[in-house]
Amino acid sequence: MARRIAVVFDSAGTLLHMYRVAKEFSTGNILENIESTAIVAKKNGCGLVALNTEKEIILRSRRDMSLFEFIREYRVSIGISCSKGQFTPDVACEIIRGASPLMGDMHDVLEAVTSRCPDSIYLAAGLIVDSEARRIPYVLSTGGHVFGKTLQTVQLLHAMEVDIYIASGDRMPALAQLAELINIPLERVFAFADPLMKEKVVLELKSKYEKVIMVGDGINDILALRAADVGIMTIQQGDKRPEELREAADVVLDDIIKVVDVVKGL
Repeated sequence: MARRIAVVFDSAGTLLHMYRVAKEFSTGNILENIESTAIVAKKNGCGLVALNTEKEIILRSRRDMSLFEFIREYRVSIGISCSKGQFTPDVACEIIRGASPLMGDMHDVLEAVTSRCPDSIYLAAGLIVDSEARRIPYVLSTGGHVFGKTLQTVQLLHAMEVDIYIASGDRMPALAQLAELINIPLERVFAFADPLMKEKVVLELKSKYEKVIMVGDGINDILALRAADVGIMTIQQGDKRPEELREAADVVLDDIIKVVDVVKGL
């Protein structure tokens, strides 16, 4: 017999309160709380590219080393967290090679997040690549810590025998740390999940469960919100949310703990 309910959570901005910093490549300006997925969603051929490595390795690199040289020398893989239109890792690598920022730029954004969000459970670094303009408008870093009621929410759902999944654009080491903290098995964690993969996760779970709930807060969750039996948009991060995301959701919540009430209502 099919299990009754599954809940799929996004991580950044949903389970985790995020602090985001970007460095604008053209001006060198440091920008706070930039919404990277919203920037990507505005332009065809844009992608949010994550460096699949630890912050210590990035900070160990020379500031005058190019990003392409760093990727090659340290054998760092990249992941596509979110994209719009035709965008592949090969295209990203090609543009990084031709328009490469310096590792000093990566150091700057990582250090900014570390200083302003010292209790972060992980730090990630990446960049936005514009394949049509053949340029890199921003390098980025994000850090996050669990919302005050994240752990309680997960515990209550476990007690109700709800199966919990995470589908996120983050890389697996960061998500593994989060999953361990909130007691979710790794086989239920999907890393580097772009909008289509999140939608696929929800659709596949719908064949195994009576009801599947998707909980997210970003434009990269929109397809999964539409595909779910119940799509929940959270606004706990406090950022302005796109109207089309609100329209895709069945429910809008200002606190993650209220997900429990939605499940009880099923």
